[in-house]
Amino acid sequence: MTTTTTLTVKGMTCGHCVSSVREEVAEVPGVTGAEVDLASGLLTVTSDGPVDLQALGTAVAEAGYALVEP
Repeated sequence: MTTTTTLTVKGMTCGHCVSSVREEVAEVPGVTGAEVDLASGLLTVTSDGPVDLQALGTAVAEAGYALVEP
């Protein structure tokens, strides 16, 4: 079952930021896709099932940014 999760990332300012976040999030177990919208700061993650939000937060932090708490 495919799951879609949408989160807000703060601190992104350019296309390189978007690429960095996308690459790190794509490595989280279970993630099958990651799209990042720079203008809105939205990160949309598709996965095989429920995704570990802590793992997503860690991946975003490794890229140098932070998730906004829902």
